[in-house]
Amino acid sequence: QALFGSGRRGEVSGGRELSPCLPHTSPPTVRIRIRRASMPEVVSLCKGPKEAYEGLVDKGAELCRKSLPKVFHQSVYAGIYIGFGGMLSLVIAGGLADVSKNNPTIQSFVFAALFPVNLLIIILTGGVLFTGVSATVPAAVFEKKAHWSHIPKLLAISWIGNLIGGVIFALLVTYCDMNLGATAELAKHTIHKKCSKTFLQTLIKGIGCNWLVCMAVFLSGQAQDMAGKMVGIWFPISCFVAIGFEHVPANMFVLTMGLLAGSEETVLDALWKNMVPTTLGNFVAGFIFVALGYSYAFGELGGNNKSPMVLTRCSSEEFGLGDDLADALAANDHGLKAMPASAPEPSAKEAAKDVDIGDSGVYLDFILSPASAFAPAAKAVVEDLKSAYMLRL
Repeated sequence: QALFGSGRRGEVSGGRELSPCLPHTSPPTVRIRIRRASMPEVVSLCKGPKEAYEGLVDKGAELCRKSLPKVFHQSVYAGIYIGFGGMLSLVIAGGLADVSKNNPTIQSFVFAALFPVNLLIIILTGGVLFTGVSATVPAAVFEKKAHWSHIPKLLAISWIGNLIGGVIFALLVTYCDMNLGATAELAKHTIHKKCSKTFLQTLIKGIGCNWLVCMAVFLSGQAQDMAGKMVGIWFPISCFVAIGFEHVPANMFVLTMGLLAGSEETVLDALWKNMVPTTLGNFVAGFIFVALGYSYAFGELGGNNKSPMVLTRCSSEEFGLGDDLADALAANDHGLKAMPASAPEPSAKEAAKDVDIGDSGVYLDFILSPASAFAPAAKAVVEDLKSAYMLRL
């Protein structure tokens, strides 16, 4: 009834047509019998882990439907936002060099506490990071909501976009004489430290980092208010920074700052000793430990049923729908059998079955566009209703 109004035949929620651009013809009608299910008495602002995983999947599926220029655009923006948080941490933590001589933990803590501001901006504005793509897109593939070919394509585009954004921001702040003094010293110290480990050590540190980054995305999806999302993002991100794990989009900015500040390391050192192993480690964490692991725990790989909750997670942008109903739609592969508008009323025998069910046996008729482009949306509506109300067709 929340979607379609009073539940009487021929009515749509709010008395509105499904879309003003639909042709004025006799559209097909779908007749649905709904058996009411008991709804939970306690409502939480935090989703359960299964719902959070399904939100992660839908995030990846939505990204796969976006045009490549949009993905690249959001990747460059994300790289620039990484620069904002990284610069904040370098400036403030760099100024604590004297204070932290006897206790370097102070500088590490301040750097880690300030750095998550970039992930807050990126996640809450729909930015695209390589680290997030390595989990969300494979998860969508595992749940059969995207083709596997999207994985290498979107990983490459996001990696290049993040690099361009991070390098541009580093060049701009250096041009503005902001990469000097204590800030430059910390940047040079950071690049030296990050390029001094072995290939395998850096790869393992990359795995640990992106596991935590993906958990930040996971937790922010569970929270349904701004404060909850901030807390869900802040703790895992500050955790990986303080520990000293390797995050390739962050390194794209920080290593560039160190190079521009005059470090002894070269561009080749930064690429081979850090960027390559960190990229591989970040991908392994997102693909195996998050996407594959949680698909087994909550999704298709583990043979799990879908969550009974009706969740509206995807943008209606790719569907081209103007009605509020579009917010609840997501393409899926479930079938839908439509009855013509002239379909006969249920027989007395069928009506008697409804009476046997009790007052819970009702019919809902709603109008669907005859256009084939609307079919995925119709399928999604029926599937969501089936999950939420034990719907029987």
